[in-house]
Amino acid sequence: MAMLTVVLVHGRWNQGASTSEHDSRCCDSDAIILARQFVDLPLVSRVLILVPLLSERSSNINAQSKIEFVSTDRPASGAAVQNILDRTTTDYLLWVDADVVDGNTSVQLGPFSLERFVDVDQQTRAAMVYSDHRVERNGDVHEQPDIQDRPTIDYQLGSIRDDFTFGPLQLISMAAAREATKRYGRIADTLFAGRYDLRLKLSTVGDVVRVPEFLYTVIESSQTSASSHFAYVDPKNVAVQKEMEQIATDHLKHIDAYLPPTFDPLPAEIMAEATTDATAEKFPVEASVIIPVRNRERTIADAVKSALSQQTDFAFNVIVVDNHSTDRTTTILRDLAAADSGLTHVAGSRLVHIVPNRNDLGIGGCWNEAVFSKLCGRYAVQLDSDDLYSGPDTLAKIVAEFRRGPVAMVIGSYRIVDFQLNELPPGVIDHREWTRENGRNNALRINGLGAPRAFLTSLLRKMPFPNVSYGEDYAVALRFTRQYEVGRIYEPVYLCRRWDDNTDAALPLAKINQYNTYKDRLRTFEMRSRQVLSR
Repeated sequence: MAMLTVVLVHGRWNQGASTSEHDSRCCDSDAIILARQFVDLPLVSRVLILVPLLSERSSNINAQSKIEFVSTDRPASGAAVQNILDRTTTDYLLWVDADVVDGNTSVQLGPFSLERFVDVDQQTRAAMVYSDHRVERNGDVHEQPDIQDRPTIDYQLGSIRDDFTFGPLQLISMAAAREATKRYGRIADTLFAGRYDLRLKLSTVGDVVRVPEFLYTVIESSQTSASSHFAYVDPKNVAVQKEMEQIATDHLKHIDAYLPPTFDPLPAEIMAEATTDATAEKFPVEASVIIPVRNRERTIADAVKSALSQQTDFAFNVIVVDNHSTDRTTTILRDLAAADSGLTHVAGSRLVHIVPNRNDLGIGGCWNEAVFSKLCGRYAVQLDSDDLYSGPDTLAKIVAEFRRGPVAMVIGSYRIVDFQLNELPPGVIDHREWTRENGRNNALRINGLGAPRAFLTSLLRKMPFPNVSYGEDYAVALRFTRQYEVGRIYEPVYLCRRWDDNTDAALPLAKINQYNTYKDRLRTFEMRSRQVLSR
């Protein structure tokens, strides 16, 4: 019979803060209660409990109880993870994340859940197995607990991001772990990325398999905190992100999906566009601000006025693709176009209002309507319908970066603000993790590259946007950066407004899973393409 070692990650790990003996005793008590449901199960050989500080109580646990406390100040460090692997002599390792941060969290096993984990692994010879689960959130003692399903998503080649959600229970095949560390070395000596390194190494020697069944329930207090949407770009997390980038880069090298910092030159016909070459593609203006929109009567006027107020020494226009709005958006756009005189750049209004003939377009499809319009300029520059440029020089700075090139696209930096333009944490998002040497590899690990994004129109016409309303820009950016260089602007030139009607505000779990699956699929396409290039 296969046996497993259970590892409980349980404690109050606050980076940079000390753990008191009182906190340690409380955590030990909670951990022992949690461990008891494991120790009597026939598959469990022993339970290792990772705690920040060994208390007198934990030091005196009877060896016959199958419970052992392991002290570590960083449970996700390479040293801690390797220590657990070295201690494990059983067939499997069950990692249980029940750590306490802002509230008590525990795990309740479903009937025969461990047997199910092991059975799936033995059937599939997986390197790692995880499952769906439920969450029970306890509020007031007089209230009924709130129980919700928490389905996960399937793992794929492109699930390289370090924030992939497996749920608190992950079963690891020790045979796969030994093979992975034999091929690629022991777990990297990192402070934060040990678990990430183990997961990626495991994925190279076997499948990471999801069981679409609710095999356990997570018990949370009502005070448990949620992670931030912008945590990966928060300046406070720079050290963590540097480690994650190195681990991801090593993984890409292991699977032949790494790109060295050598780039293709831009096509000759595109380079000719900046000259008087008679064969070069001609554009009516130097730049076009592209605004796809649907039902944004509260914000579209602000966005358009922000674009029209740009001060440049070149001609530009603003192309708004109105995707059949049913509110006052269309009327507002018509009034704005009538009010704009064109000033000195072009005859007529600089505001181009396009209503597509098709009714099946997402945001990406709307972008294509603008890009393939005969009115589109040499450079296509993004502005979302609820955002603003930070000043009248944004467009000029973007075009200047193109001219300094040659680059295929330019990505700026933005400031997060509320609807009244007050700054919100973490403030400026500049993606300084991007480097010329490794930016396009690290782009596979993170969920975004920055804003605003601007593209060479001629290349967009060769590599159009996918017709979706999430990840369309990320898809094009991955495709562009596979071959060409990117220009960066590290000062904020864009205001990203967070408000109740943002497309990514308060998304239901099903939509989050859909979006994450799609972006992982984009990464899979990209990584497969890179593997083909490396052959």
